[in-house]
Amino acid sequence: MGEPILHITNGDSTTNYLQKLKFSGEFITWREMLCEGKTTADVGSEAFWKNRFDFFKTTYKVSKRKFINYTLKEYRNLCKNKNQKEIVLWFEHDLFCQINMLAVISWLKRYRKGYHISLVCSGKLGNSKKMFSLPELNEKQLNSHFKNRVELTQDDIEYADYIWQLYCSDSPLRLETIYKFNPMSPFQYLATAIEAHLQRFPSINNGLNTLENTILKTANTQKITSKKQLISILTKKEDIYGFGDLQYENNINTLGNLFSSFNPVKLSKKGKEVLANQLNFYGQIRNDISYLGGSKKYSFLYQNDTKKLLQITT
Repeated sequence: MGEPILHITNGDSTTNYLQKLKFSGEFITWREMLCEGKTTADVGSEAFWKNRFDFFKTTYKVSKRKFINYTLKEYRNLCKNKNQKEIVLWFEHDLFCQINMLAVISWLKRYRKGYHISLVCSGKLGNSKKMFSLPELNEKQLNSHFKNRVELTQDDIEYADYIWQLYCSDSPLRLETIYKFNPMSPFQYLATAIEAHLQRFPSINNGLNTLENTILKTANTQKITSKKQLISILTKKEDIYGFGDLQYENNINTLGNLFSSFNPVKLSKKGKEVLANQLNFYGQIRNDISYLGGSKKYSFLYQNDTKKLLQITT
């Protein structure tokens, strides 16, 4: 018998799949989405969870009871599981998973010093262009991923924690300069995810970020009959984000009057002008409560030509 293992997974579908395949060990599901809303570097602290609850309550109308039962109870189970000296992390290639992964590693660095930590990460498979989620792998593929899991060195753990600290800082500018420069990193999907994150700041061209522009472009170039169909197209097409229906619905609702109709889906005159960069929507969409990590979303602009961020000084 090997040492007992603690599996920390990216979601319930992965946990259920691993249990169905009779993987041995204890399971913790990390039920968070730290790629959205304000984050602080002190994962697990009272201030950290207060910030997170405030975000979920404001943005997604999540009740305190649901937050406690869904997220906090599972986190408390993680705190109690100290007996397994081997911890296996199961995360995917997308932004949603990669940011959660950084936070978990940061927590492990602080509270599980000296434990044996390894990583299973799904994404590319052979020569396929499609990126695969963990539950999309068959039993043989999943076992192969598990067998070939990456052992994280102390340097790897320090690096992930450092990127997490930068993600939670009040400026993304340091993250922008540093994230590409670790060719030896075992986190093969992290740089692409961070790149997608940096492009979530509003474009200098029209005040919308890359995803918001993609939503408008998709709506304008395809015959889409409903908001539900638009969301379905986006979840399949924009797999770098790892977003589900809730996140896309929230993004679409933010764009409000740039649409004239959702049955069928049509852009308003203003929406078409913004998409064509004839009108800058920054002044109308800007607010002081939207955060990306530790940074205010509307305090920085993304320059599409140089692919660099610009800080707005007031």
